[in-house]
Amino acid sequence: MLNGQLRKVYMVYFFLDRLDKVSSFQYLKKKELISQISSHKLKKQFFLGTGSNSLDENIGLIRYGMEFKFDTFLIMPPAYYKNNTDEGIYNFYKNIIFKVPKVKIILYNFEKLSSFLFSPNFVKKLVNDFPKNIIGVKDSSYNLFEKLKIPNFLIFPGSEAKLVKGLKLGCAGCISAVTNVTHSMARKVFDNYANESSENLNKKLILVRETFNNYNLISALHSYMSIKNENYKNLLPPLVLLKDEEKRELLSNLEKLEFLPNKGLAA
Repeated sequence: MLNGQLRKVYMVYFFLDRLDKVSSFQYLKKKELISQISSHKLKKQFFLGTGSNSLDENIGLIRYGMEFKFDTFLIMPPAYYKNNTDEGIYNFYKNIIFKVPKVKIILYNFEKLSSFLFSPNFVKKLVNDFPKNIIGVKDSSYNLFEKLKIPNFLIFPGSEAKLVKGLKLGCAGCISAVTNVTHSMARKVFDNYANESSENLNKKLILVRETFNNYNLISALHSYMSIKNENYKNLLPPLVLLKDEEKRELLSNLEKLEFLPNKGLAA
């Protein structure tokens, strides 16, 4: 979801953005998905994640996506190195931009997964050095969205629980895996965040997100969505569905919030 200068777009969709899930996909499978979505009627609203630790794979997927007119990519630093330095991560993005000069990059700030925390000053350096390429950040570590101020720079907190706070600070919206099921509710909150009438809906949105946060997020989402569509029972190892007891607990807690699949995935 976007605010400010890009609000006219209304909604953007991120594909392959969860590194913890998408890193299990084979390189060719990612390319296959990119080619499949390239003919979608909403294609112009799609941003792609690469979901890869490999510099070469990132470059290859970006080049392949650009063949289908995709130019904006969500990219996280490699997750398999510990104690990465600003210099090393700078070189990672510099190499991508050198190889694909027209790419637009949304940085992915998620220390828990990548073991690297973007600081406001480091983000500013990247934007200053590559102003046509580094256009935004997904902030799942939540150390940037309240502090970082860069003109015409898109900032997306990584949770709908931060959506309204972020919008009031000038953020562009949020990027969240849970909006796969809260999208309708999140959209209403986004459209009416300045209106007091949306306060109760926003409180419910936050409580739903916090309920999912009590479990492995991908496991909980697939367990929840599989109630209506059994295809969501298919997870690539090492990810698994919630245990039966956990699933019952999840659904019980969501029922208390009047958020259940039989009332629509985004009731």
